[in-house]
Amino acid sequence: MKVYNGDGIILGRLATRVAKDVLLGEEVKVVNCEKIIVSGNKTAVLAHEVRRWTRGGYPPKKTNHSRSPDRYVRKVIRGMLPWKFPRGKEAFRRILCYKGIPAELANSALITLADASAQKLPSIKYLTVQELCKSLGGK
Repeated sequence: MKVYNGDGIILGRLATRVAKDVLLGEEVKVVNCEKIIVSGNKTAVLAHEVRRWTRGGYPPKKTNHSRSPDRYVRKVIRGMLPWKFPRGKEAFRRILCYKGIPAELANSALITLADASAQKLPSIKYLTVQELCKSLGGK
């Protein structure tokens, strides 16, 4: 079992690493999901998410989107898995995401991805998953 620390890590790079590990058969847990970084200009990122969430279809139907940071991160990771196939569904079941650090994982060794930290960004334009979810109507 691998436990990744999401504090100050870029979301896409963390998601690719977790997706690879899960497809190889590992059980993966991600902690501090609310502190994961989404790079880009704040207004542009929010506009993209609102456009993606309000996208309609025919016949018109409503989709339910979670505004909780841990579920948001889990759904991003799902986007990098072949989740419509049995292999992807099995892998998706091996992912657990948490806000903060739960008591049962407090003493475990956390993996911090040095190559995916926010310090590698060329600019300071980013926002956290907590801010993103709060701007979209979360608590």
